Amino acid sequence: MYKSSSRSFPVYDSLRQAIIEQALKPGVKLPEDSIGETFSVSRTTVRNALVRLDAEGLVDLQPNRGASVAVPTIEEAHDIFEMRQCLEREVMQRLCKMDVKPVVKALKMHLAEERKYLDVDTTRSIRLAGEFHILLAELTGSKILANYVNEIVSRCSLVLARFAQAHSAKCGLDEHTDIIAAIEAGDPEQAIARMHHHLHGVQDRALLNPDDEEKNNVSEILSRYISQNN
Repeated sequence: MYKSSSRSFPVYDSLRQAIIEQALKPGVKLPEDSIGETFSVSRTTVRNALVRLDAEGLVDLQPNRGASVAVPTIEEAHDIFEMRQCLEREVMQRLCKMDVKPVVKALKMHLAEERKYLDVDTTRSIRLAGEFHILLAELTGSKILANYVNEIVSRCSLVLARFAQAHSAKCGLDEHTDIIAAIEAGDPEQAIARMHHHLHGVQDRALLNPDDEEKNNVSEILSRYISQNN
């Protein structure tokens, strides 16, 4: 596993969060000098964070050309969703074999947060929707499975940022509610079916739009994340 210096963590965390929340769009340049100035760190520290994000598929780091937010192709997008179906099917099977009471309690608490920010804070809603799936994987107790799900959910955020049209998050919230109900019933087949339906819904909502040419001010966007990750 890649290890970065402790000083690069705020840079890494902020960049990663901004990408996942779709504040930094696919293709946006990530200049080391301006990012370093924003965080008051060296370019070496910024590079450490960018190398880690490149390894996770969130950043495209090219020698002598600098870094930019990764731009998934349509082929990669479909592959990412196929792999996500496989991973989350395994999550459902494992959770339904466990004592579901503490699992359901944790999921319902998270769902309440999703509902709280629905149509109130778009960026937080986006992040919470992804974190629901990461929480599902973490609740299995498997660090390996949780790490894989974390990475695939993050890469799905890039797909959504590039291809998706604006839509209400209520669809996803209702589908999360259905998934929790199936887990609470201890029914793995129903849980898998509802997750399968949900991910197909996410995929259908994602693969709709051509590239967005909106400009982004990287320093301005990242400055909003500094206090959250220090």
